[in-house]
Amino acid sequence: MPSLTESLERLGLRSPVIQAPMAGGGDTPALVAAVNEAGGLGFVGAAYLTGEQIAERGLAIRQRTALPFGINLFAPTPAPGPAPGPAPMMAEAMARLRPFHAELGLPEAEEPAYGGDAFDRQVAALLDSGAAFYSVTFGLPPAESVTAAKARGMRVLGTATTVAEAVALERTGVDAVIAQGSEAGGHRGSFIGDPAANLVGTMALVPQVADAVGVPVIASGGIMDGRGIAAALALGATAVQMGTVFLTTGEAGIPEAHKAAILAAREDQTRITRAFSGRPARGIVNRFMETVEDPQALEAVLPFPLQNTLTRPLRTAAGKAGRAEFLSLWAGQGLTLAQRRPAGELVAELLRGTEEVRRRLAV
Repeated sequence: MPSLTESLERLGLRSPVIQAPMAGGGDTPALVAAVNEAGGLGFVGAAYLTGEQIAERGLAIRQRTALPFGINLFAPTPAPGPAPGPAPMMAEAMARLRPFHAELGLPEAEEPAYGGDAFDRQVAALLDSGAAFYSVTFGLPPAESVTAAKARGMRVLGTATTVAEAVALERTGVDAVIAQGSEAGGHRGSFIGDPAANLVGTMALVPQVADAVGVPVIASGGIMDGRGIAAALALGATAVQMGTVFLTTGEAGIPEAHKAAILAAREDQTRITRAFSGRPARGIVNRFMETVEDPQALEAVLPFPLQNTLTRPLRTAAGKAGRAEFLSLWAGQGLTLAQRRPAGELVAELLRGTEEVRRRLAV
């Protein structure tokens, strides 16, 4: 069995710490650069960026650090059924937002439309961005994108929430599989079967994936400190991908209300919801989530990306106004371990904590 150092070198990593991509603005160039300079790997969640914005983000990062960074995209998104969906469904979804728009003084919500998939343009920009890693969530990376990325010397990663998804990703030629446990904050990366049923915890998922594939495994979900990193490595992971712990750093680009909500929440206050984007994602329960996602009225939530488009103006305004009750407060189940600190200081502490635990267990 290869050593941890050998496994890291195989992936081109300097340490086991990877800052998770956080589409929507959380992973600023300052955050990515700070993580890199402290010894980790910074990542950009570029799923909502245009090709031009990806190019700009890559340049902004390269101006801050010469070290490798990654870019994540959502797998190609098919049109969400008969556009824009049944009229009653659209009417109900818009009606749920009407009082919230009025409360914030916003004009009435506009009916969202599917604008087509931008994946090909995003990949073209990614290839020229200077990124060293290309990862995909919500599906398999198209074969041509894998070939093109590897031709540029990039390493390709894919996100799996089950063993079946991990095996499917390995067959596409990925260099590593990100095993996302059910504890993880933000969107669930499921793409085979029912996402609501693919809720395997990180400690159960990682060793099963490690046994099922021949490529390195990156653990993700509920990992917040050196104890969690050491545990993931013991289970067969080569590295870990961490999101929530970086959201409360000074460099993170989320609204202050989101940071405050993470720091104030209990470990039992997150749940998986479709209310904000139409896809299952874990966040802190708030008024918007409880009002919009009614188990007795499933038609109140549109499929992705329509629901995401519909709720974006409200979320943007809520962030500016500091209204956490209307924000998608993405966070994982380990959120009570989050602290306010600079990202570089956090990475240094994560690496120190990991080594301390590993030394203690080796005695």
